[in-house]
Amino acid sequence: MSDMLLQDKQSGALIEILDVSELINPVKQTVAGRIQSGQEEQDPENLDKANLSFPSGESLPRCWLDADYQLQDT
Repeated sequence: MSDMLLQDKQSGALIEILDVSELINPVKQTVAGRIQSGQEEQDPENLDKANLSFPSGESLPRCWLDADYQLQDT
């Protein structure tokens, strides 16, 4: 899969996601990404997926964040 851009909910900074398979894996709580600021490429860092959204402001799908998303509370 190719790289994609998401947005940090707090700062509004764009984040280049380096491994989309990590992003869509609901067991992983963090994802490797690079903050897109300035003209120099930033070092990769692990970012909490709960703090990310699509650039449109839409939240990430629950199935990317919660391994038990199909279980319903009874």
